[in-house]
Amino acid sequence: MNVVCLDLEGVLVPEIWIAFAEKTGIDGFRRTTRDEPDYGKLMRYRIDLLARNSLGIGEIREAIAKIEPMDGAKEFLDSLRARTQVLILSDTFYEFAMPLMEKLGRPTLFCNSLEVSDAGAITGYRMRCENSKLTTVKALRGCGFDTIAAGDSFNDLAMIRASKAGFLFRSTESIRAANSDLPACETYSELLEGISAALDR
Repeated sequence: MNVVCLDLEGVLVPEIWIAFAEKTGIDGFRRTTRDEPDYGKLMRYRIDLLARNSLGIGEIREAIAKIEPMDGAKEFLDSLRARTQVLILSDTFYEFAMPLMEKLGRPTLFCNSLEVSDAGAITGYRMRCENSKLTTVKALRGCGFDTIAAGDSFNDLAMIRASKAGFLFRSTESIRAANSDLPACETYSELLEGISAALDR
């Protein structure tokens, strides 16, 4: 049995923090897991930047409310879910992602949680588990599933390489160059074709 594991941001929806950077005009929020492989370091940087600018969960949610799935993302996801089980594995947070799940047809999402003060300041976060994407893929394999994974960032590489088949999707030139053995797709039709071939193997 197969389970397809997909990253969320950069694969199905635009990057939330980049949308927030555009809303606030603060370029520092453009830094994502495509740029920084150490997720803990990245989140400490973001939380500090939020505090220095007196920004919190309310302002981020205002930016998220305007985000729409990427063109063709829901149709791609619907086609995939008609064939097999799909899990969205993301390092984002439920407090950010749930409105986006509505727009994608409520797929199953595994992600993390924020620590938010009564005043709406983001003070910390709780990871669902260590190395959450890789840990989840290994757990699925331990339950008798084969996994097929796709993502765009540094934090997706471990789950991609631990899967029966894996794909980069609209990744950066540097990540593609450093992982030239992985199939790199730029369109949903290419990705669907690659995943379908892996499902049939």
